[in-house]
Amino acid sequence: MVTEKRLSKIEKVVSQRQKDLVLVLEDIHDPHNAEAVFRTCDGLGIQTVYLIFDQEKEFAPRRIGQSSSSSAHKWLDFITYNSTEECLNHLKKNDYRIIATVLSEKAENLFNYKFPEKVALVLGNEHRGLSAKAIEMADKHLILPMSGMVQSLNLSVTGAIFLYEIVRQRKNRNFKSFMPPGERKLLIENFLQR
Repeated sequence: MVTEKRLSKIEKVVSQRQKDLVLVLEDIHDPHNAEAVFRTCDGLGIQTVYLIFDQEKEFAPRRIGQSSSSSAHKWLDFITYNSTEECLNHLKKNDYRIIATVLSEKAENLFNYKFPEKVALVLGNEHRGLSAKAIEMADKHLILPMSGMVQSLNLSVTGAIFLYEIVRQRKNRNFKSFMPPGERKLLIENFLQR
């Protein structure tokens, strides 16, 4: 039986879930790195994470990494693909802008970019980065400006900074990005079962 306090917490969390912001992780090698990003997703109200396993061994996000994610993975929805092209085509058909975190000549500074309402943020493998297909299909390439000798931060830190910036912009621009009442009700029922 669910207590009033628990139900109230679930209702509050669901009321803040982002509707049009999703994360895409392509070929992540270490599940614990992914789990650390899941914790950020839950903390920011991002409900849906797409996992692409084109080259890396597939893992079940709900079965591992409880300590890395602090059980955040329990509250997220995961959609798995074995093809980057198929995943990104699905998102494009649903009007998401594909934003790739990649070091490229046409990459813009994260903090100078004005994010659209429907965003699919794509993060790549810890060693290789994003695949050529993901880079080619992206609508925008963004980088995190660095001042040191290293060119990038680790996966979970990069994910957190990008996602926080997107959510910050959404709040400042008053996007109506939360789930409509019908979707909220279904998610509350789903959370109660979890």
